[in-house]
Amino acid sequence: MKSEVQKTAEGLESGQETADSKQFLTFKVEKEEYGVSLMTIREIKGWSKPTVLPNSPPFMKGVINLRGVVIPIFDLRHRFEMGTTEPDEKNVVIIIAVNERLIGLLVDAVSDILTVSVEQIKSAPKVDTDIDENYVDGLIQSEDKMVVILNIENLFDTNMLSEAEKIAGKADVPQEQSASDNKQQN
Repeated sequence: MKSEVQKTAEGLESGQETADSKQFLTFKVEKEEYGVSLMTIREIKGWSKPTVLPNSPPFMKGVINLRGVVIPIFDLRHRFEMGTTEPDEKNVVIIIAVNERLIGLLVDAVSDILTVSVEQIKSAPKVDTDIDENYVDGLIQSEDKMVVILNIENLFDTNMLSEAEKIAGKADVPQEQSASDNKQQN
């Protein structure tokens, strides 16, 4: 039986956007549903403990070495000031491209891939929430839930990513093995 991560990763490969439609990968942080553009997604992987680095921002869980690339892992729950994630095997890391860099987002679960018309994306109202309005690109009503579409470039600006990259560059991080690598060794 395929896991939700495998099914969603396979769905990533078939995704296509048009001028009239957009696609988003949706995921949960706490009980809220968020989405990011499918075009930014590079990989979805199960949780594995990263290498923790000294002097890193509090919402940076550490770094992983994914096929020779050191990737910082950011805890979205902590970034949104909703507490800190105590990750376990149910958590997922979404590897995305932002500002020409790869980062990992630690989330509670991946939900779905949504394809919506541009008209279905509503602008976010100005309300007093924990999440800065600059981090939100819009809202999508999907069935019985509201999905907050994140502006990843604003959420992880160039200065923040440069600082994380500088910290990560000093680390000696062991390379992770994929499931296929593990099978070949056995």
